[in-house]
Amino acid sequence: MQTDSSRSSQPLFVAGDLDGFFGLAIDNLVQFLLIVGLCTGVLGFTISRLLETVLPGAALSIVIGNICYSYQAQRLSRRSGRNDVTALPYGINTVSLFAFIFLIMLPVELEAKARGASPDEASVIAWRTGLAACFCCGLIELLGALIAERVRRATPRAALLSTLAGIAISFIAIDFAVRTFQMPLVAILPLGVILATYFSRTKMPLRIPGGAWAVGLGTLAAWLLTLSTNHRTPVSARGLTDALASVGFYIPIPVVGDLIAGLKHPLTLQFFVPVILPMSLFNVLGSLQNIESAEAAGDRYPTAPSLTINGLGSVAAAMFGSCFPTTIYIGHPGWKALGARSGYSVLNGVFFCLVAMFGLTHVISSVVPVEAGMAIVLWIGIVITAQAFQATPPAHAPAVALGLFPAIASWGLLIVTETLGAASIVSGNIGLAEQVLGRPEAFYQSGLQIEGLVALSQGFMLTCLFWSAAGTSLIERRFFVAAIWMLIAGIAAFFGFIHAGRLSPAGGVYEIAWASGWSWTVGYLMCATFFVLLGIWARKTAPLSSGH
Repeated sequence: MQTDSSRSSQPLFVAGDLDGFFGLAIDNLVQFLLIVGLCTGVLGFTISRLLETVLPGAALSIVIGNICYSYQAQRLSRRSGRNDVTALPYGINTVSLFAFIFLIMLPVELEAKARGASPDEASVIAWRTGLAACFCCGLIELLGALIAERVRRATPRAALLSTLAGIAISFIAIDFAVRTFQMPLVAILPLGVILATYFSRTKMPLRIPGGAWAVGLGTLAAWLLTLSTNHRTPVSARGLTDALASVGFYIPIPVVGDLIAGLKHPLTLQFFVPVILPMSLFNVLGSLQNIESAEAAGDRYPTAPSLTINGLGSVAAAMFGSCFPTTIYIGHPGWKALGARSGYSVLNGVFFCLVAMFGLTHVISSVVPVEAGMAIVLWIGIVITAQAFQATPPAHAPAVALGLFPAIASWGLLIVTETLGAASIVSGNIGLAEQVLGRPEAFYQSGLQIEGLVALSQGFMLTCLFWSAAGTSLIERRFFVAAIWMLIAGIAAFFGFIHAGRLSPAGGVYEIAWASGWSWTVGYLMCATFFVLLGIWARKTAPLSSGH
């Protein structure tokens, strides 16, 4: 009999790793592009700070996680004797990226300017506060590793996977589907290639993976469009020339002094409870859900080490200049379905190390448009949504569907926020969004129940979890367990971790305070009471029903 130590692990690189690399690299590249666009356009960061400090720090955190998760997959392969183990996908947390920019760094920058700081000084203060927030997020993830496994085992799989499915539909599938049909001459063919190759599992010519065909054909279409003056194209020769000017040599440099200054700044403490703490907790919860998703796909990873790697990545990011925490990515079953194993994770880490080291973010985006490869990410969203129903008992399907609504509401709130921003730009009235938000009756007159949308979207990951878990318990006629989930939801609402909040021009703002969500707590307590009474009634009538 072969022992664990005598078993050999799977090959580090297989053909499917190339497809997996395209998908993960594009996903992470989107985050890099968002960082560049938002930090320069919203926060006023200089390109030099981004190229010299922020992006190298972000790349270092990606390298650390990718290498560690690849090693973890190889260990699991050797221990189990399987050659189909897929490493956990990993990268910059998209939700935290937006939250840290719009709900932490932007308010800090505006406050610093109001106190007399120059634009450059204000951007430095905002950057240091972002470093502190990222560092705290990593520490909370490390602390969460101590208890996370118990939480995961106590939570129904339907609840964990339903939350992921809601995110996949709202923030992955719908978003990239919209982008696809916005740029049909570039993006629809790659989508057709992805669906044809992955749905039918047909091998493409020349043994080139479907993802590579999709990216190549989309890129070719984009550049061919440059020959026409009648169609908009995401690439151009001038854009490539401008991007080449940013090429250089940049290595991660420790910024411990700036990090300490951020941790000491009074504004960091001011934003810790309303933004940093809930985002950190949601990051831990998201990691748990993704680990559960990986186990449902056949790869069982230990929770504590997985969260520890994630936390260390965020801590390293902050220490080397990045304001953006990392996370275990949604979509493990999608990458597994692509045939990716361990090598795609290594390729992604090496790729972003080179991208950051030589300042190639602009160059890559100017040559290979996001539209050429986003069909792979859309496929990931499709697979995640399908898994939520396929990896749970058929009877639990209604509970999975129930958990989708809060995430969809959160996406809807994002659309409202972006629409208000667009209206402000067109009107030239920066305060237009504030004026509209100050008159909620206007939303009601147009048919939008804005307060309900905000309440359902605030803390949507927790709300998805609570309702789906309660729904699963009710399907199994475990009324007292369902009541416990309602009580937990009531406690979370009471302190404002779910539902309590308001809509600002930058998005939903939490109101974490004593009794900030008391009205929802009362509703949850009434539900819990009803479930308990129904459980008592069911127990009393069960013998009569079985005898009859």
